[in-house]
Amino acid sequence: MVKGSPYRGGSLGIGPTVNYVIPMSENQESFQPSAPEDVTIRVTERAARWILDRHSKLGQPEAALRVGVKGGGCAGYTYVTDATIDPPHERDQVLEFFGLRVYVDQRSLRWIGGSTIDLHKSLIHTGLRFQNPREASTCGCGATFSVKGE
Repeated sequence: MVKGSPYRGGSLGIGPTVNYVIPMSENQESFQPSAPEDVTIRVTERAARWILDRHSKLGQPEAALRVGVKGGGCAGYTYVTDATIDPPHERDQVLEFFGLRVYVDQRSLRWIGGSTIDLHKSLIHTGLRFQNPREASTCGCGATFSVKGE
């Protein structure tokens, strides 16, 4: 987390922490990995530009996006996104999309490998949406998800 900024657990300063990430709804087309090399994540250009803009507005243009999963919640897992100015951890996968550096811890790839992170805008919220081919379902509030085969 960027010290001294309005970042709170991945909110990028917009809305409550849990609303930064919006799970994919069941009626949307999902990204399907086609080969083992797809065990990574992707960030769309629209999402990368939005995140870079947020980082700049918050005075942290050099910040990277850390992405992961934590256990908990009604469905089992929660997506975690956070801005960081720290260097990547030893076991992080370091990616770059449209000028945005992204750190993904290797353990989280088990649950989010093959995901695409996109920007979702609505009248009441703007935030990131994970399009996760491994996601089986979400809880009623949409803050947590379960994984296929678990």
